[in-house]
Amino acid sequence: MPAYRSADPVRTYYAYNGAWAFFGALTFTLSMVYYVRDAGLNPLQMVLVGTTLELACFLFEVPTGIVADLYSRRLSIIIGFVLIGSGFLLQGLVPSFLAILAAQVLWGVGYTFTSGADQAWITDEIGADRTAHVFVRGQQVGLVATIAGTVSAGALGLISLPLPMTLSGVGMILLALSLAVFMREDNFHRTPKAERETFRQLAETLKHGLGVARRRPVVRTLVLISLISGLSSEAFDRLWSVKILEFSFPTVFGTSDPAFWFTVLALVGTLLSLVTSVTLNRLTPQRLSATHPNGVLALLALLQVVGVIAFALLDHLWLALAAMWLRTITDTLAAPIEAAWLNRHVDSRSRATVISMVSQANAIGQVVGGPPLGAVGRTSLRSALLASGLLLTPIPALYLRLRADRRTEVTRRS
Repeated sequence: MPAYRSADPVRTYYAYNGAWAFFGALTFTLSMVYYVRDAGLNPLQMVLVGTTLELACFLFEVPTGIVADLYSRRLSIIIGFVLIGSGFLLQGLVPSFLAILAAQVLWGVGYTFTSGADQAWITDEIGADRTAHVFVRGQQVGLVATIAGTVSAGALGLISLPLPMTLSGVGMILLALSLAVFMREDNFHRTPKAERETFRQLAETLKHGLGVARRRPVVRTLVLISLISGLSSEAFDRLWSVKILEFSFPTVFGTSDPAFWFTVLALVGTLLSLVTSVTLNRLTPQRLSATHPNGVLALLALLQVVGVIAFALLDHLWLALAAMWLRTITDTLAAPIEAAWLNRHVDSRSRATVISMVSQANAIGQVVGGPPLGAVGRTSLRSALLASGLLLTPIPALYLRLRADRRTEVTRRS
């Protein structure tokens, strides 16, 4: 093996996961502030930025997956990081709406090159039996790097808002070049033609997944809930920062700069979600791991509705932040409970198909719901945020109407 590709695969996986998390935090922590303050985007443009990103990811997922299957996982990852870095760099260097849209396309397409290819690569190199531990450790490395990147973004943002994004873009491109030198790929074998992900296969997979959804109420309902969540979330995720920037921030450590405060908000939201999750898992593990957790999910969904509507209506900074964090915490808590519930209601053969359907339903909801709410936000930000919350109101009832299928549960236990 050439010396320049002698790096241990596991260490390489940890290194680029940490680097990707760090550079991602550098870009995303203050990107919303940058869109409003430096680029001057209005609410509709803010939402269209997210819609463009979702469309790029949705349209290019299959073609870029073919590259990883046909040619090389390693090559796909390297191309992906170059494109992501180029998108970050363009966004930081040119504060205009069209440049930011182009940046979303670049880094969205780049993301699809890395999506799935990284896990497939490490699985090829070390074997499926070792991947569980490596994936968990890789996530832990990424979380630590995210915190470091968030703090770094705040410090650099006090100097200049585009600075952390520009450095992030350069860093991502350097990461790609480093992987081109040190990343090894010894066990890659091209996917047989019959197993490759193609648009025809995608259509067949969708047809099969729809059949599963029709037969199983839990799956059908979770797909619908994912679609509704997507209709609401794109506008809220893009517009909450616009409302927060309307407030006057208090002076702490001699500064009231939004770069400092948005860094603090990101850290507080992450820590609150983590602490709440750990606490509830210790106090009521039986509720969170119930075989039919529709009650707890309905409660979390109701609290999320309350959080979004309260955020839209409140005109006090700290009360609005409390409402936003309530939404963040409930969303974080609900995700793994819902994922486990979904997995219990699909068999191994159709699991990937159904999970993909739920994810795609959310993406479709974001693409369809984002622009209309963004247009509303141009004339009334409060109305757009309130509509985002009202769209979520059917979800608690959808959870509650599901009844445990005792025959299914007995079958799965046997």
